[in-house]
Amino acid sequence: MCESSPARSVATSGWRIDDAARAETIAAHNIESLHGSDGLKQITDFAAALCEAPVALVNLVEQRRQTFIARTGYDAPEGRAETSFCAVAMLEPEIMVVPDATRDPRFADNPQVTGAPFIRFYAGAPLLSDDGIPLGSLCVIDTAPRDGLTPLQYQGLATLAEAVMARLRDSRDAAAWRATENATHRALNESHSRFRVLADSMPQMVWSTLPDGYHDYYNARWYEFTGMPEGSTDGEEWNGMFHPDDQERAWETWRHSLATGDPYQIEYRLRRADGDYRWTLGRALPLRDETDTIVRWFGTCTDIHEQKQASEEREVIAQELSHRIKNIFAVIAGLVGFAARAKPELASITEDLRERITALGRAHDFVRPHSAQSRPAVAQNSLHGLLGELFRPYQAADTPRIVITGADVDIDDRSTTPLALLFHELATNATKYGALLRDDGRIGLDISTGEPTIVLRWSETGGPPVTAPSAIMGFGSQLVEMSAVRQLGGTVTREWLPEGLVMIIEVPRTAFSRR
Repeated sequence: MCESSPARSVATSGWRIDDAARAETIAAHNIESLHGSDGLKQITDFAAALCEAPVALVNLVEQRRQTFIARTGYDAPEGRAETSFCAVAMLEPEIMVVPDATRDPRFADNPQVTGAPFIRFYAGAPLLSDDGIPLGSLCVIDTAPRDGLTPLQYQGLATLAEAVMARLRDSRDAAAWRATENATHRALNESHSRFRVLADSMPQMVWSTLPDGYHDYYNARWYEFTGMPEGSTDGEEWNGMFHPDDQERAWETWRHSLATGDPYQIEYRLRRADGDYRWTLGRALPLRDETDTIVRWFGTCTDIHEQKQASEEREVIAQELSHRIKNIFAVIAGLVGFAARAKPELASITEDLRERITALGRAHDFVRPHSAQSRPAVAQNSLHGLLGELFRPYQAADTPRIVITGADVDIDDRSTTPLALLFHELATNATKYGALLRDDGRIGLDISTGEPTIVLRWSETGGPPVTAPSAIMGFGSQLVEMSAVRQLGGTVTREWLPEGLVMIIEVPRTAFSRR
């Protein structure tokens, strides 16, 4: 059906057609899925009724055949492309109308004209792809000659051809979407397979969860370590593998990460296949999409049992060593006190020395390694915490006499000794000569941070009147200079105000802590 004479094939129509491009375009429309389409059948039914023709076809012309993907009044599903009426019609800019094929030189010798089904009248609207490639036509056919189409029929056939192209575009887009989906699924499957191979080859236990925290994957190392059947620890069953004392803590940490998106990290004891519990480091990070939504969590479990034991042993040794050093401070202070009793004329000197040794002992005890039971209430890297410990012997029971204000600063073991000597000396001098000599005397220590220095302002009020000392500095002043200037690399400025001493100490920020 819709065939022309061999002399007027597509190749001789005056157009140069890239058959490969046409074949690729037609294939992209997935025409096989359009066979039997109710929507296209409704179009051919309406076209036949509109044009009062017994036959209407949606015809796609390929290189060797024409396929009737929708037809009304015609039984054959396809025909030969080299003699196709539609192969000519699809190349025309408008609807091609043949009133009487027996009188048209292009089709008079066509077997479909000279023989059954004896085509006489033909009208075909071209079907063009978005980039102008001819695909076929929507045509109507009659066995009797006709004058042509009425204006309404002409317009209607053109409109119906546009409707056919809309259906073809939908089919093309759906096919492209399915191809993309299939490619995505293949890529995901391949990626998942590669991930499993990589994860199973890792020495660590690897796991992943859905965004809500449901555990749905563990690598081979997990099952080897735990001895559990595959899949038996999915969901929330993983927590049962932890030591009973660690389960609630692990749950709380995991729930916090799920609620906030924060990285997950915790140490817990994990049950091994032989029943022993091993210290394990658990870590997980969220994987986010382009909208920053968490789509999955990936985590690892690392056996740290030996490292944990070694660390605990080192901590025990460090605590024991630190405890012995603390005892050495106490022994030295005791020896100094014993010597003072033997030589009363040196009592004032030895008492100062004993107090300085005791202050150093308190500073050492603050920063030394501690157990959970002996650790100070404040952070051991806190300047406020160290000063609070040093000033504790000078504070009144009801009202603080030395008030620390301003920013806190990180300290370490390197800066603790000079800081302890410096502020012990200032507090001792204030007790002997300054604000702390009187009950209503007060001292303020304000700490301000900047770059590159930290400024510490020591202000005494309420003590006896003060005057600037002689140019010769005593041992205490030299100790202050040694601590602040030589050891901490800072500067010291003194102001002898009527209400009391003001000392401004500027120290490089880097002197307080290595971090």
